[in-house]
Amino acid sequence: MPEALGRTFTGRGVRIAVIDSGVHPDHPHIRADHVLPGRAIAPDGTMLAGDDAALDRLGHGTAVTAAIQEKAPDAEILPMRVFHDTLKTSARALAAAIGLSLDLGADVINLSLGTVNPAHGALFAGLATRAAEQGALIVAAREANGAPCLPGALEGVLGVGLDWDVPRETWRVENGVLYASGYPRPIPGVPLQHNLYGISFATAQASGFAACACERLRSTGADETLLAALLQLDAIAAV
Repeated sequence: MPEALGRTFTGRGVRIAVIDSGVHPDHPHIRADHVLPGRAIAPDGTMLAGDDAALDRLGHGTAVTAAIQEKAPDAEILPMRVFHDTLKTSARALAAAIGLSLDLGADVINLSLGTVNPAHGALFAGLATRAAEQGALIVAAREANGAPCLPGALEGVLGVGLDWDVPRETWRVENGVLYASGYPRPIPGVPLQHNLYGISFATAQASGFAACACERLRSTGADETLLAALLQLDAIAAV
């Protein structure tokens, strides 16, 4: 978590939309009192009804949220469920989830997914512009299998890369990309390689760092964007 003037930042007052498979609030790694009522988006982009529409039944979104909360325990989590039976969705659903996250006041939007189809470039570029205008930050994977990934590769979006050698408590910045560890929050007695791991968790940790940087930026009143602030805060260690 970023520090400044002896103060540790925990994401207090920051809202993070987690676009994934939802969240299961009963998981021991989840701080349920900081999880807001979520939303669920169907593949056609329409919103699904039901009190438990955003309840995670796949486990991925819960693990991602746990990684975010480890870094920013006081941030508000807004679950946006786009994964239902499998970890696949549509560009329309993803775009709808980003737009709804902005409508609901998200400061940071965490994406554990993206598309390499350039045909969706204009759609996601418009959402990235809208986020920037609202002072929000989209955090997403910069590439997938070596190909630029949308929206993570767009200007104004925090593109995240995977670096297995970076300690989980920090990050590094290179050429405008934030690199973080791909390991999730550890489970006692379970080897890291036997748990979920990969770019989803590098992105989640980047979102947690972004929430702390957002709180820090607000406390200082500095006249800079959250993206610029994060890229300048290279290798800030957690405590």
